[in-house]
Amino acid sequence: MLVIVAPGQGAQSPGLLRPWLEDPTFASRFAWLSTVAGLDLVHHGTESDAETIRDTEVAQPLLVAAGLVAALELFPHPADAFSTIGAVAGHSVGEIAAAAGARVISAEQAMVLVRERGRAMAAAAAATPTGMTAVLGGERDEVLAALGRHGLTAANDNGPGQVVAAGTLAQLEALAADPPAKARLVPLSVAGAFHTQHMAPAVEHLGRLARSVSTHDPRTPVISNRDGRVVHDGRDVLARLVGQIASPVRWDLCMDTMLDLGVTGVLEMPPAGTLTGIAKRAMKGVETFALKTPDQLDAARAFVDKHGEASSIDTTPTWRMVVSPAKGTFHLDEAAAAADVLAPEATIGDVASLRDRTTVTAPHGGQVVEWLVEDGDLVSPGQPLVRLHPQGAA
Repeated sequence: MLVIVAPGQGAQSPGLLRPWLEDPTFASRFAWLSTVAGLDLVHHGTESDAETIRDTEVAQPLLVAAGLVAALELFPHPADAFSTIGAVAGHSVGEIAAAAGARVISAEQAMVLVRERGRAMAAAAAATPTGMTAVLGGERDEVLAALGRHGLTAANDNGPGQVVAAGTLAQLEALAADPPAKARLVPLSVAGAFHTQHMAPAVEHLGRLARSVSTHDPRTPVISNRDGRVVHDGRDVLARLVGQIASPVRWDLCMDTMLDLGVTGVLEMPPAGTLTGIAKRAMKGVETFALKTPDQLDAARAFVDKHGEASSIDTTPTWRMVVSPAKGTFHLDEAAAAADVLAPEATIGDVASLRDRTTVTAPHGGQVVEWLVEDGDLVSPGQPLVRLHPQGAA
């Protein structure tokens, strides 16, 4: 099974678009997204220096646009993607690219959202001197204890031995003077303490804008940064994109879900390398492909052919399906089991795992056509639970 992933801020490098823009189709599409974003992303992706593209207002739209247009190069006919991709995920701002790739939002909506996200996060970062530091190695409990001791947040949890601390510069300096045992600290080149409460003003701003964004339920399962859950409700995907600005990125849980899904191949969209590097260390036995330049496209398509298979929600109109958000045991709600018609947001049951218990609802409701699981069945992330027919549909 194939998972497509999109990297987050920090993956950008000077000149990253230069080889891609030699293709006139890529260039025209990128120019269009640049226009939507109101930024000369062509210039920033070819001529701007590292300090310029470090700017949150530049880096975030640049990353999302690069991923979206490269995806169209990889899948010239987007419908082909839905028959081969098992799931998508994005790290931090990469979630916006993943959501657009799964057709939750359009590319144009993605560019407006990421433009405003970058601006709002830059403004929030400017309010207080904050930053982020990677903590590499050390025992997990000791690392988290050290962060808590200095009032820092584990803003990114990227798997064993890779936690990113975020907070004020004074707090980060205190951590540097009192680091956890056997850990190496690497200050990151970012503008502020992303994915912490310092970004709350940005959440408020994007939340207001999101009220006017129309969504569709994803054509491909989306794995959420918040908790590694498979999300199959477009409104929930959008709400998570907004809240994620001030909440930690749990990439470790995203990788756990990929393994639960049975992933065999992870392909990272450009500027690639960061997430495939993490996957090589944390997901033993899973093949990876870092798509960095257009001369790799043929090899990337071969990788897709090798690992691709249709997701479990692709063969039926997605608005008729409710799927499991996680791996575990499904417990059917008695009222739902007895109902012929489910109201919007009706609870159909829950999925219990060793980690927690997650309530499952039918976001749009509908007439029950067929239960696809029974009470007590073991289910996997993204597995269809019930088939519904929209009320009022012919």
